Amino acid sequence: MTRKLFVANFPYRTTVEELETLFEQHGEVVSAKIATDRETGRSRGFGFVEMGSEEEAQAAIRALNGKDFGGRPLAVREAEDRPRSGPRGGGPRGGGRRFPGGGGRL
Repeated sequence: MTRKLFVANFPYRTTVEELETLFEQHGEVVSAKIATDRETGRSRGFGFVEMGSEEEAQAAIRALNGKDFGGRPLAVREAEDRPRSGPRGGGPRGGGRRFPGGGGRL
């Protein structure tokens, strides 16, 4: 089973290929993605790497968390599932409209 890792604090100029090469030393890299700013398209300095197995993910965490990469110490940990938001996701913005005073019609 694959395991997704959160990777942060890498230089903004880092490419997906560089991330893949770095993590491939510790196992199979299924995918790598870098978060980008919606307006500028520039890297936000963090991303996600999906490793082929739990064991490979743990090996990458042990080897790379805190390691200097481009002059910055990497932060590597297991990615957490983000709660869904929106009308159907049950998140903080979900739930539909609320009308003060009990009214429900527009």
